[in-house]
Amino acid sequence: MEEAILVVTTLPDANSAAQLGRMLVELKLAACVTQLPPCTSIYRWQGEIETAEEIPLLIKTLRRHYGKIEQAIRQHHPYELPEIMAVTIADGLPGYLAWVAAATIGNAE
Repeated sequence: MEEAILVVTTLPDANSAAQLGRMLVELKLAACVTQLPPCTSIYRWQGEIETAEEIPLLIKTLRRHYGKIEQAIRQHHPYELPEIMAVTIADGLPGYLAWVAAATIGNAE
């Protein structure tokens, strides 16, 4: 079975998060995108400590789709430097991981 990953990103508002999530699923780059409630991020940017409300997205996919997902996020993200991290899924329910693979196979590679 191919390696599944979880890609994490944050967006500044619910509308842009929903649009990105839907696009990734429609393109079969992600099997599922979970949009979480707003959270507060505290971070250092250009020498200053900033605080922002953001919407996290959890993107379930296969490692082979990471490059296209990163590209899509960068093209549709309003931040100069968006948070994009991929976490390897070491274990999971075999049926669920098979569904992630099946739901993303056949995308425009």
